Amino acid sequence: MKLYYSPGACSLSPHIALHEAGIAFEPVLASTKSHKLQDGTDYYGINPLGYVPMLELDDGTRLREGPAIVQYIADLAPTKNLAPANGTMARYRLQEWLTFIGTEMHKGFSPLFNPAMPEEAKTIAKDKLKARFEWLDGELAAKQYLMGEHFSVADGYLFTVTNWTKPTGLDISGFPNVQAWHARVAARPAVQEAMKAEGLLK
Repeated sequence: MKLYYSPGACSLSPHIALHEAGIAFEPVLASTKSHKLQDGTDYYGINPLGYVPMLELDDGTRLREGPAIVQYIADLAPTKNLAPANGTMARYRLQEWLTFIGTEMHKGFSPLFNPAMPEEAKTIAKDKLKARFEWLDGELAAKQYLMGEHFSVADGYLFTVTNWTKPTGLDISGFPNVQAWHARVAARPAVQEAMKAEGLLK
């Protein structure tokens, strides 16, 4: 199994999931700037969309899109409780979180990474993201993790996205529950392993 990733990008989410699940895999660096692998291979030949993550199974099957990939990983290791069982309301709650993170948080950061975006547009994007973090802060008031007492793949995804507040200059210091949750996730051994593997931690 191969995971195509770029350091600190949204591919950190399945990278974390794989370490949490204890599944052996080969990490393959795919630059989001050059769209080439380290050996010079054109990444567009592997993923025509050009972005990460992509999971390639041993039989050559390729799976795109982080929320789909992390659920696949979770289902490979059911005893790790990274996702509730398929068909349960709890599983739909997980999908609800993954969709919210993908559409409201992840995509909300896109303008902040775009050097061609006017400052006024970036300010609007930051204000909307802050409103989402304010809502998240309330949701995390009485919970250890997004789904309750147990870490799930949704936490790994939100952690990845929340890490982008520093490089984009988004101040979330006013959200103590988000900060406490982020510190809890950051302290997990599998999260630290994934971050070290991507060169994000020494």
